[in-house]
Amino acid sequence: MINPFFKNTGPYKINFLLKHINLKIDNLPDDKITDIKDLNSSEKSEITFLHSKKYTDLAKKTKASYCLTSENFQSFLPDSCNAIITDKVLLHTAQITKIFYPDSITDDYDNTVKDINETEFKGKVNFGKNILIGDNVKIGKNCSIGHNSIIEKNVNIGDNCSIGSNVIIRNSLIKNNVHILDACVIGKKGFGFFPNKDSNFRYPQIGIVIIEDNVEIGCGSTIDRGSLSNTIIGKNTYLDNQIHIAHNVKIGENCIIAGQVGFAGSSTLGNNVMIGGQAGISGHLKIGNNVQIGGGSGVIKNIPDNSKVMGYPAKDLKNFIRENK
Repeated sequence: MINPFFKNTGPYKINFLLKHINLKIDNLPDDKITDIKDLNSSEKSEITFLHSKKYTDLAKKTKASYCLTSENFQSFLPDSCNAIITDKVLLHTAQITKIFYPDSITDDYDNTVKDINETEFKGKVNFGKNILIGDNVKIGKNCSIGHNSIIEKNVNIGDNCSIGSNVIIRNSLIKNNVHILDACVIGKKGFGFFPNKDSNFRYPQIGIVIIEDNVEIGCGSTIDRGSLSNTIIGKNTYLDNQIHIAHNVKIGENCIIAGQVGFAGSSTLGNNVMIGGQAGISGHLKIGNNVQIGGGSGVIKNIPDNSKVMGYPAKDLKNFIRENK
């Protein structure tokens, strides 16, 4: 379930796709391509991409029929996957994604919204003043919504959930017993683009946000939807105020994250992780289970299970204390 809310305009012939990104590969069969996905979720007749050695193990197992990649990484692909060699892997991936999902680039205000009193949720939801609800929204039993909040299109909310005041939610699946406090923004597009002198090229964000059962999200937090995979918050995880979670981040179960922590895109946290305030987690990292990260730390490499780290760059806690006596 990568993109349930975005319409796939495919299939397209592979040579059509390559022509539209100004890439020519000789002697390719003109196969139909049904979708573009990440290495892990791709299936036969789909296209994916490989741009970093961090994902070579996934590349070896991908089921995709085609993969945009560089000469350095093509050897990691299985025989069933045809390498499309380019020196602009991410840009060409973004351009092809935009062909399949042209509506995923923009995140303008939702013009489908109606006052909640004009919807089926009047009488079913406890709500404050000035609440707007968009198309394709589902809200479960015993839920409440605070003043001036907007549940934009493409949102499913489970039972026993509370949404605070001045909240905006879009493109999200929210399970049961979730509490989202005031001034949160959830499910908007992430910070993905390619710099250009004349006009920056936005990376399409076709994923969603999934918030599992019994999660609490503190005031003023922002959770971006995924780009080619989903952003996920695991069960019973508590987020403090003013936390930013970028696209494709996966946070495990029973995590506790203090205020003003920032996560760059595509990093993964295990279960039972504790992070102190104002720490920063760089992108494309793997943080193991039962990890503790001290406040103000800067994490720039993977952290194994059961570790305690602190500092910048984050290091073993005992070493940090010894060096800073």
